[in-house]
Order: sequence, then C-alpha cells, then structure tokens
Amino acid sequence: MKETVVTKNEEGYKLKKICTRYLSNAPVSFIYKMLRKKNIVLNDKKASGDEVLKKGDVIKYYLSDETIDKFRAYKTSEGNSSRGKTSVKKTETPNIQIIYEDEDVIFVYKEEGVLSQKAKPGDYSMNEMIIDYLLHKGDITEESMEIFKPSVCNRLDRNTSGIILASKSPAGARALTSVIRSRELKKYYKAVVPGEAELEGIYKAYLKKDEKTNKVEISEVQGKDMSLIETAITLSEYNDDKDMSLLEIELITGKSHQIRAHLAYLGYPILGDIKYGRSIKLINTVYNNKYGIKSQMLTAWKVVFPKADQTSDEVLKRLSGREFTCELPKAYGKIFGNTGR
Repeated sequence: MKETVVTKNEEGYKLKKICTRYLSNAPVSFIYKMLRKKNIVLNDKKASGDEVLKKGDVIKYYLSDETIDKFRAYKTSEGNSSRGKTSVKKTETPNIQIIYEDEDVIFVYKEEGVLSQKAKPGDYSMNEMIIDYLLHKGDITEESMEIFKPSVCNRLDRNTSGIILASKSPAGARALTSVIRSRELKKYYKAVVPGEAELEGIYKAYLKKDEKTNKVEISEVQGKDMSLIETAITLSEYNDDKDMSLLEIELITGKSHQIRAHLAYLGYPILGDIKYGRSIKLINTVYNNKYGIKSQMLTAWKVVFPKADQTSDEVLKRLSGREFTCELPKAYGKIFGNTGR
C-alpha cells in the first residue's frame, strides 16, 4: 500500500487527475477499475475520481509494490528510466540571489550569461536552479513535480541580467501569468549607451523577428508579420568624461529583443551588444579590453505590481502595489561611479 497526502500544489485538482499523474503509465481504465474496487480510496472512503481535492486529503493506493513500480516508471529529461525522480544537477543548494519569496512565488536575480530556461537538455538554466533550490529547501518534492513543476514566468535574454519572476504553485503561476499578459505589471530596465542620448518619451515602431537568424527588424511602417512595439525611455544620467548615457526604459510591450533592437534603430545601440551594435564595434572593443564588458549592458532592474485591492486572487492581493528592485552589475559602477553592485 502507498499513501500520499495532498499538498498545496495539488489542491483544486480532481482525484482522477492526481491518480493518472501518479500512476502515469497506467491506462485510464485501470484507474477507474481500481477506484470502483476500492483499491484506490480518498480519506479511507470509496471515491469516483471526480472529487475536488483539498490540502491534507489522503489518497491510499492498495496496490502491490510491483504494480506501483510498473505504472510509475517514466523517462526523465536525460532519457533514463526513473521511478518518480527527475535529475537534479547539483548536490548542494544552488547559490541564487533571492529578491522575494513566499509560498506561491519566488523572484530571483539572473546574472548575465545564464539562460532563463534551458534551450537544450544539457543546459542548467535559472529554471533548474530555482527547482533545485526548492528541492533542497523542502518546499517541493520529486513527487509533487509530477503534478506541478515550478517555472519562470518571464524570460530575459542570456546576456541580459535582472529580475526573474517564477511560480512555486499553480496559484502563483496563474497570478503571474495573468498580470504579465494583461500588461498591468510595470517592467523597468537600465541600459548604457554611448553618447549623450537625446531620448525622452514613448517611442513606437514595428518589429518582425527572423527565427532563422534569431534577430529582429524594426520599422516605422507596419509590414507583413510585424507587431507594434512601445518603449518608454528616460535619460537617467550622462557621464561627460566617458560620453556614456544611463537610460531607464519601461517595457510597455514585451517583444523579443525589443529594447536592444529599438535603441539601435533610434541611433543608440547598447554598449556591449554585439548583435545590434555593429555601429559601435570599436567602442565595444575598447570597453571589453578596459572593463571586461563582453555583453549588452542591459538589466531588468525593477518590477511594480498593480493595485489589486478588489481582486479575489490571494497571490495578487499579497503583491498589490509592491515594487521589487535589484542592484545593477558592477560594470555600471565602473562607468557611473557607485551605481553598480
């Protein structure tokens, strides 16, 4: 016999869904048969499978170990057979910088050079770091991840640093996804560009991405397959000695490479940006050699949640009107004094 207790991440699901996830290789007909014969029971009572689960409910599987082993075997992301286990990359707790954490969400700082989510099986991204952290902390288990797997809800380019928002529970995922899609979440970036940037206000254009080259094209006129973009830009600081500007950018629309490509289109490519900064190649080389700047100086440094006093969503109530920030990388301080981490 195997007994499982319903966790917060499983609350709200129907019993039959949890059973089919737990016995992932079992035919649905087998699940219903076991429910009818009371080989699977809920809180020691016969169940139909349509019961909506609550935290603390107890599911008991009166099955042999061999049967449970047989129906719980599945393939991991590495392709190896496993019984209820996923591969954890590190044995020690990952060293992640936490900005905020509660029972439903976790916000962390992503350094440049780290992927938000893995692009291929062998990658170790922020997503895997967060999962490993939560596993080591005991907030999730291998079994609970068969029902819900924590995940990042916003993505930053590999070489863009800043705040990553991730869900720890289904409620957290629903809340973050809804507030991001509605554009009610305010997202602010800091960027360094050569020259005294004469930019102030909201700039609109059209963007089209070439999937083959992973590069976007910007135009003032809408063409085929082009999406409207809006980028609010403010000059925060200008260093006359180095002829560098520190910009604050509010990402009103959130398209791939929007800030990098839009700034380059406006005549101010981001320092260190190889893909969109061909016009400042010499400057990039100089700052690479002098300060070790090898990638775009762009940081997602602040998010502001909307007021949510009237909502019934407990997660958004908890985050209502709150502002979260991160320090800027040290490279900013090399150009603008005490600005960096």
